[in-house]
Amino acid sequence: MTNEAYALKRERLYGPLRASGAFPWETIDGEEYALADPVTISLRLRREIAEASERLGRVYAKVAGVVRESDDALLRQLGLPEATFAAVRLPMLSHAATVVGRFDFVETPDGVKMLEWNSDTPTSVVEAFRVNGDVCRALGRIDPNEGMASSIAGAFRAAVDAYRESGYSVDPNRIAFAALDWHEEDAGTTRYLLEAAGIGGRFVPLSSLRVYRDRLCALEEDGETHTPIDLLYRLHALEKLAEERDEDGYPTGAHALDLIARRRLALLNPPSAFIAQTKALQALIWSLHEQRTFFAREEHEAIRQYMLPTYMDNVFHGSAPYVRKPIFGREGGAVELFDADGVSEERDGETLYWDQPAVFQKRVELPRVRVRTLRGETEGRLLWGAFLIGGRPSAIVARIGGRITGNAAYFAPVALQE
Repeated sequence: MTNEAYALKRERLYGPLRASGAFPWETIDGEEYALADPVTISLRLRREIAEASERLGRVYAKVAGVVRESDDALLRQLGLPEATFAAVRLPMLSHAATVVGRFDFVETPDGVKMLEWNSDTPTSVVEAFRVNGDVCRALGRIDPNEGMASSIAGAFRAAVDAYRESGYSVDPNRIAFAALDWHEEDAGTTRYLLEAAGIGGRFVPLSSLRVYRDRLCALEEDGETHTPIDLLYRLHALEKLAEERDEDGYPTGAHALDLIARRRLALLNPPSAFIAQTKALQALIWSLHEQRTFFAREEHEAIRQYMLPTYMDNVFHGSAPYVRKPIFGREGGAVELFDADGVSEERDGETLYWDQPAVFQKRVELPRVRVRTLRGETEGRLLWGAFLIGGRPSAIVARIGGRITGNAAYFAPVALQE
């Protein structure tokens, strides 16, 4: 296929999605993001990823449930800001640590291995639950995510019910789905979840949120009316919220977290998702696994089979290649790859997250794949994202980038191997 034919195919797939406003970030900053050709996945691998997601989700929920009852010292060791301590100690909503989470997996000769869990503010939601199906239908391929969008509504309804049963007032007219309104991906992802959740509510820009009369409110367009919010879904990381201040220096983020802790605001994803988000929890899980304590036999087996050795200290230097990752980094930020002698082989080129504490993880290589792009054929590395919705395995998504999967990585549609 020529570059011109590929461009025409790509426009046929993504032009309608862009025009409808459903997926305007099919290009980002003028560069191709969404590829036209799907990667294929076998039914065996699809099932293995689903099983790994479900089993690891239970492990994380168990550990998060214990961590929330721990003392301040452990929360500090895990890197949680002190402003979040009271909020994360709230009872968990259910058997799951989060409502919408996404594991990142790599396929290796030893089976799938989990690199990290995006449990607090995962993206790639629209790509997995909406766009993948549209592309597969247009190409006559089998969508491995068929029918899975319904899991979002079920999980959100269950979360709202759990809050109400715990004594929260959740008025559908006082539900807000918030994100940066100028950011196409964040706003588009949040608006999609608002529609898919089916629990009422409306989109509110993060810039319109205010703490007013000891309530989190939406400042209306008249600049005077403050509408209280009972439940907030926010595509905004809690570690960022903890640091935010008004222009006059007032700690608005800390006040909002205090409202959550005092049960004056229900939050989705719930505070327990933030415990699971820190990569320091991966190190804690691996440490407990090595001590052969705390976990049941089947949980030890899931950790051994699907997780990678991860530590807060660098135990790999001189013995095995490893990766350094910041505990709250995202999109490959501040990730660095080292060989066994501690020589840096590749590092993220952006400036974010380098000041954070880090974990050290055994290094595995992402599989190489050849893909077509608007610039011609190229080689990339394949990373699988797997959503866990309300504790149940759900849609998958593929990203193709470099040895470090960063912001510039492509989205590739996924089709089931026939």
